[in-house]
Amino acid sequence: MKKVSFAEFGGPDVLHLIDAEEPHAGPGQVRIAVRAAGVNPVDWRIREGQVLGAHPVELPAGVGLDAAGVVDEVGEGVEGVAVGDRVFGEGASTYAEFAVLSAWARMPEGLTFEEAAGYPSVVETALRIIDQVGVRPGQTLLVSGASGGVGSAVLQIARERGISVIGTAGAANQDYLRSLGAVATTYGEGWVERVRQLGGVDAALDLAGSGVIRELVELTGDPQKVVSIADLGAPDLGVRFSGVAGSVPDALAEAARLIAAGKLHIPVEKSYTLAEAAAAHVDSHAGHARGRRVIVP
Repeated sequence: MKKVSFAEFGGPDVLHLIDAEEPHAGPGQVRIAVRAAGVNPVDWRIREGQVLGAHPVELPAGVGLDAAGVVDEVGEGVEGVAVGDRVFGEGASTYAEFAVLSAWARMPEGLTFEEAAGYPSVVETALRIIDQVGVRPGQTLLVSGASGGVGSAVLQIARERGISVIGTAGAANQDYLRSLGAVATTYGEGWVERVRQLGGVDAALDLAGSGVIRELVELTGDPQKVVSIADLGAPDLGVRFSGVAGSVPDALAEAARLIAAGKLHIPVEKSYTLAEAAAAHVDSHAGHARGRRVIVP
C-alpha cells in the first residue's frame, strides 16, 4: 500500500510517499480502507519532534491521526461494528491507503468521507479546552485564531451550550465567524482595544500560537482563565498548555450527535493527495484556514 512516512525529524521535505506493508487490526481496533485523512497542526508538530512527550515517535514513522473510511478488518473483542461500515475516528499513520483506528464512530448520514475526516481531533480538542478553561453558559469566551478547524468547532459547541463568543481572525474570515454565531473582530494592531469595546471577557483560548498570551491574560485578568493549544511557551506565563487528549470515544459520540442534530458543521477548505502531504503541512503551518484540510488517498 501507499503511505506517507518520515525517517528523520525536520521540515516538510522529510515526508516521503513509500510502499509499505498493510497494517492489521489488533485487539480493540478496526482497520479501514482510508477514504480521507484529516490534516492537523499536531501532525507537523510531531514531524518536527516538538511534542514527543505527548506523542512518542519511533522512526521511521507514519503520519496522521484522523481518518474516515470503510471498515475492512475488525479486531478481537470489538463489538458493534462490522466490515463494510462507514466510520470516522482516530488511529495512527492515517496518511495511507489503509489505517488502524483505536477509536471510532459511525459516520452520520449525509456526511462525506472528506468532511468526516476533519472532525475527530478538532472536536475532541474543542470539547476538552472548553471544559478546561471553565467557561459557563451566560459567560463570554474569547477565541484567538477562531476560523480554523478547532475554532470552528469551539464556536459551534459554545453556541450550543449558551456561551457567547468573541472570535479573532483575518479580515477575509469575519463573515465566516459571524455565520457560526460569534462576534467577530480582526487580529493585528489594536486588536486588544477592539475586543474591549465588544465587552468583558470571562475566559480565552489561544488556538493560533501568535504570541498573544500576555494580552489574553490581561483581558481575562487571570492566567487560569486562559488555555493554549498552540503556544509551547504559555506555561511560562502561568497559562495551561493543553496537548493531551481526553476520551476520544466520548468526543466522537458527541461529534456524531451534534452533526446529526445539525448543530455542528466544519467545511473542508482544501483536499490533497498523498503525494501532496508536504504541501498540506506547509499550508497547515501557515494557518488562515476556514475549516479543515484533508488528504484523499
